[in-house]
Amino acid sequence: MVYGLPAIASALESSTIADVNVLEGNGWIVDDQRPSTPGYKKVKYNDAMQSIKNVLNYLKIDTANQKLQITFSGDLVAASGVGASAAQCTSLARALNKTFNLNLDDDQINNAAYEGEKAYHGTPSGIDNTASTFGGLIWFKKNLNGKKNTIDLLKSPIKIPLVIGNTGITASTTEVVDDVRKLKNENSEKFNKIFNDYENLAQKAKDALLQGEIKKIGSLMNQNHKLLQQISVSGEINDKLVQIALNNGAMGAKMTGTGRGGLIIALADNIKVQEQIYNSIINEGFTAWKTKIG
Repeated sequence: MVYGLPAIASALESSTIADVNVLEGNGWIVDDQRPSTPGYKKVKYNDAMQSIKNVLNYLKIDTANQKLQITFSGDLVAASGVGASAAQCTSLARALNKTFNLNLDDDQINNAAYEGEKAYHGTPSGIDNTASTFGGLIWFKKNLNGKKNTIDLLKSPIKIPLVIGNTGITASTTEVVDDVRKLKNENSEKFNKIFNDYENLAQKAKDALLQGEIKKIGSLMNQNHKLLQQISVSGEINDKLVQIALNNGAMGAKMTGTGRGGLIIALADNIKVQEQIYNSIINEGFTAWKTKIG
């Protein structure tokens, strides 16, 4: 995505909610009530504060003559790989829009959330805030020339059961992206082939999603995970969770998000298998939750 490659993202059934109240005074205070992976909010604290500042500045909200109390809540678990930072930035933009009657449309909300995401990711692809803003299934391709990104809303004919497994490790997106960039510069030919393979997989996955072909989607997820291993994005603990899912009936499984910790996603072809995958991850001492996409 960072290199202009297409990607498919899905919003989840969970959400982050922001509320903004105006008080006497100046500046802003934050009450973060979101459920989270232990340690996540502490590790991401400075990034979160900068992201709030970015969104406030982008929307030109005055904090010199008024004080804002910002509260984050909801049922989305803040963890690496689930788009928690994007959900936080998007919810803040929506709350500010409501409190100050800014009359922003979704494109403007998305732009504000993207500014917030810069605090977390340096140069974000924009896919997470786009999924948070528009919801549903999204085909996304970043325009590297600064023009409008490609955003196509997809619709699968079926709801597909999914299990999200949490490694419990909070990773740094900026660090991982920098490492991949170094490796690419050292072996551009190898990476160009991997990127070409990935682009072909993404197109096939888009077609399979539109047709509701779960078995094919699962196979493509497995192939995608192997490509992520080749570029050093996946980690040993991600690979372990992926294997647990596959051993317990998953049609496909892969890491998602930053990698080297964070989350994996596993596809099931029915609710019974979804429950089996979920239980297998829990029984290994990890956390997980069940959802659907499509």
